[in-house]
Amino acid sequence: MSLNNQVLDKPISAELPYVEANLTYLIPTAEKPVNYTYEPPVGIPRTNATYQTHKLPIYNARSISENISLDREGFAFTGHNTNVRNFYDEDEVRRVYYPEAEQLLKEVAGATKVVIFDHTLRNASQSKPGENNIKEPALRVHNDFTAKSGYTRAGLELAARGIDDDDIDTLLKQRFAIINVWRAIAQPIQESPLALCDAQSIVPTDLVAGDLVYRDRVGETYGVTYNSQHKWFYFPQMHRDEALFIKCFDSAEDGHARFAAHTAFEDPTSPANAPPRESIELRTLVFYPA
Repeated sequence: MSLNNQVLDKPISAELPYVEANLTYLIPTAEKPVNYTYEPPVGIPRTNATYQTHKLPIYNARSISENISLDREGFAFTGHNTNVRNFYDEDEVRRVYYPEAEQLLKEVAGATKVVIFDHTLRNASQSKPGENNIKEPALRVHNDFTAKSGYTRAGLELAARGIDDDDIDTLLKQRFAIINVWRAIAQPIQESPLALCDAQSIVPTDLVAGDLVYRDRVGETYGVTYNSQHKWFYFPQMHRDEALFIKCFDSAEDGHARFAAHTAFEDPTSPANAPPRESIELRTLVFYPA
């Protein structure tokens, strides 16, 4: 066993500070979960899924960040200065931040090709569903893609860039991943920080595929059922010159982390007057050397 694995396999309660917080898990049912991203037609519920909370320790991973990797735990953390002045400026995000993140992913993940296909801003105080694209923090344990939808979304995004079918097939036969790049965009985060589940503590039966219904398409994400073996970590007080990477899909089935469940949570140590969390996440396709 490597030193890096030993760090996380120790009884960490004695090693790392932690907070205890409620995490919201999916209750498994016979019916496939369905969640609408918009107000559905009359008579159809926004979701048919049911959830339960479990109070769990969430460990402060700052002191072990150098021992955590995308390919083992499914997430990673690094300091990274950005030249973006205003993350609410769509043009500046695409013009300045996308190239920064592309270069950073090549360094952190060892990627040969990076395609950034989507970004989401989160700020509960500015979110206006139907009026803007700013969302509230997601307070349910989930993973953004499934073993199926990782391939589907990758194919759609590559085709949208004019890549022909033969080249898409070639790209999707080599190892690729979908990685979220997550960052605070204003003040250091105190309210609704992000918790990440060590991918090594997740078993396939914890992951439940559900439909995510948009107006023009249906995606598929994983809800996550409770497992007492799950190990949760967070990086408190993240600020705008730090970046977090979340593995949401990996085509490799050879032991690399494939899915890192994650969720926002209510931090019991957060001040009552803490400003709403402001963050951005980029969704990216990352292609590895053949």
